[in-house]
This record gives sequence, structure tokens and C-alpha cells, in this order.
Amino acid sequence: MKSASRSASSPFFSSIAAGAPPVGGISKRSFDILVALAALVLLSPIFVLIMALVKYSDGGRVFYGHRRIGYNGSTFRCLKFRTMAENGDVLLQRYLDENPQAQEEWRETRKLQDDPRVTVVGSVLRKLSLDELPQLINILRGEMSIVGPRPVVEDELELYEASAVYYLRSRPGLTGLWQVSGRNDVSYAARVAFDTHYVRNWSLTSDLVIVARTIPAVCLSRGSY
Repeated sequence: MKSASRSASSPFFSSIAAGAPPVGGISKRSFDILVALAALVLLSPIFVLIMALVKYSDGGRVFYGHRRIGYNGSTFRCLKFRTMAENGDVLLQRYLDENPQAQEEWRETRKLQDDPRVTVVGSVLRKLSLDELPQLINILRGEMSIVGPRPVVEDELELYEASAVYYLRSRPGLTGLWQVSGRNDVSYAARVAFDTHYVRNWSLTSDLVIVARTIPAVCLSRGSY
């Protein structure tokens, strides 16, 4: 993955005015802090249980941090409970080499419905979106928001083309319009359109609506894998 300094040289990042506040400003940031703190307190027993399940399932690491692009082109480690085998990169490359159809799926969506890297415990956590709970820590750090575009890697941002400027105006979100509108069941182009619409039409009311819609979306596992 390219470093933060190299990322900043991309033409995508030059579109953002230096020092401009992210979408939502102080009101959105205050909402993020209050909700993240409350969630961490209320969900702490679940955190402990998941940590034990992940650790004792295969003895590997509990948390996984993947470098993602944040507001204004900054990079950060997006935290998750580990859901993949420790040698996931090797498993993925072998699977893609042996399955041309999977290669096409990966190229178009950067995801696989039948991902060979995912552990048994990990598949359950992903289905219920519980693997993403550690991102509450990213939110408190100011790297993410409760609601926003899904955090992407630099190669993915290139798929946004001209719409990348909208992604970069907002902190990435734990949930967002894409997550409650079909998630992996929709195309990547639709995901870009959802993110663009969200940033261009942001309001605190829209954040509250998306948070409310997230609960049934998670319970029904819509488009999650």
C-alpha cells in the first residue's frame, strides 16, 4: 500500500481544499463522539465475547487493521475483529488463480461471495456485521464517522473517478447509505452513486435515518458476506 505522502500526490486528493472541515462539521463530529462512546459502553460484554471467540478459534490475532483512505486523502488503519485466516493473502491468490470467474468478481467488486480466507467464526461475524464494531475506536480517534461512505483502499478510489472528490469530503462511515441500500447486492457503480448522493445532500436528519435503517439491515443480513 502506498504511503500517506504518496497518496497526497494523487490528482484525486488535490481536489480538496487544504484545511476545509469534513462534511457535517462540529454537529456531525459531536454526534459521532456521543454515539461511539455510548455504543462502546453498552456493547462492552459483546466485545469481550467476540474477542474470546476469535482468539480461541485458531489462536491468531483478535484485531486486524487494514490501511484505508480517509478524509482529505489521509490514511488510517481501519480496525475490525479478524475474520480471515492469518495466511489469507496466500489463500486468496491461489483461489483467484484457480477460478477465473472469481477473478472477475474480485475485479468488479473487490469482494467474493465465497471467500476462501474467511474463518468459521469470521463468517458469522461478517453476516451480522459484528466484525466492524472496533471501528467505534476509529470514530473516537476522528478517523471515521458513524455514518459516511464505506472506507476504501487507494485502488478502489480510482473506481470513483470524478466522484472521488465527494468521498474525500467526508470521513468514512461505520454505516452509510450503501450499507442500508443493498450493500454487496448492488453494483460498485451504485455504491459510488450512493456515496456521492450522501455527501452532496448531507444533513443530521439523514444520518439519524440511516442509523435507524441500519438496525433492520443488520438483523436481516441484507447483502452482507
